Amino acid sequence: MSRKGETPPDGSGLPPTRRQTGGSRREASDRIRVDVSGREIEGWALNVSRGGVRVILDEALQPGTQVRVAIGDQPPRDGRVVWVQEEPDGAIVGFEFIDPDGNPVHQSSPQLRAIHPPPVKKPTGG
Repeated sequence: MSRKGETPPDGSGLPPTRRQTGGSRREASDRIRVDVSGREIEGWALNVSRGGVRVILDEALQPGTQVRVAIGDQPPRDGRVVWVQEEPDGAIVGFEFIDPDGNPVHQSSPQLRAIHPPPVKKPTGG
């Protein structure tokens, strides 16, 4: 098993989407469809929050890949692969939902930005 993700340059090892900004997660078992450049991959949702979804797919995707994700009967939403955990029979993939400008949805609305402002970059050096 290996896990790949987009790691911020601050060296924290945390993915760029902070866990607390995605909202509460709910367990899910919905079928999902992921459109990757016109190719459809099917899988299962494990949990969903307002900021993204964790799914099981038959194949791994590269972190940073932009996709369209449809959960159950819902219309597709724009998303981006944040992390991938490769398994012997497929992959567990974390997607964040993004707005048309490519910003994570939990940071794109003015109301949400007021509640969860973007992280402040700490000066480096010493």
